[in-house]
Amino acid sequence: MSLPSQDQLKTMVGKAALHYVAPHEVIGVGTGSTVNQFIEALASVKDKIKGAVSTSSESTARLQALGIAVMDANEVNELSVYIDGADEIDHQGFMVKGGGAALTYEKIVAAQSRLFVCIADESKLVQTLGRFPLPVEVIPMATQRIIRQFQAMGGTSQVRLNKGMPLITDNGQHIIDVAGLQITNPMAFETCVSQWPGVVTVGVFAWQKAQVCLLGTAEGVKTLRF
Repeated sequence: MSLPSQDQLKTMVGKAALHYVAPHEVIGVGTGSTVNQFIEALASVKDKIKGAVSTSSESTARLQALGIAVMDANEVNELSVYIDGADEIDHQGFMVKGGGAALTYEKIVAAQSRLFVCIADESKLVQTLGRFPLPVEVIPMATQRIIRQFQAMGGTSQVRLNKGMPLITDNGQHIIDVAGLQITNPMAFETCVSQWPGVVTVGVFAWQKAQVCLLGTAEGVKTLRF
């Protein structure tokens, strides 16, 4: 029997996340290819929820196309659950996120949610964060100084491009991707880098870590709790 493809694993965990969607609630919905599978699965229960708070214009468009109401975060006191993917997740539930350039909105929605459920395929599970280049959203005038600060930590940074020009986030800012880091203390790292002038959001999710990870594997969906 052939092993499931990465797309099939994403579909599996997207469907499994429906277990955490409570009726009559507003939920948080993240961004990315795995979340797109969750949004498709969400269509089957869309009439049971009040709506969603979205972390990107792309996810908003997908939700609205399915007839799911998208609300502003300021209209909702608290979200019952936030479903999102990760570029990396370790065995404590700490993550690297931001490959989809939505890390600032993602961290805001995570902070507003009672439960963070990460959906990912098993390739995203790591012992130590840093294999995936770390996304950092920055104010453009601070870019080169922040790149030098990461260089002093042993990281190599580059500005993320879109059609040859710096990518512009939904916040109107830029993203640098930092390779070569070993993030052994995610909470201390996030606290430190977040204080650098010009950093909007660092893509380490330690203070807003996942409490549950639905991990797609060849043996099925494994549930990790942190």
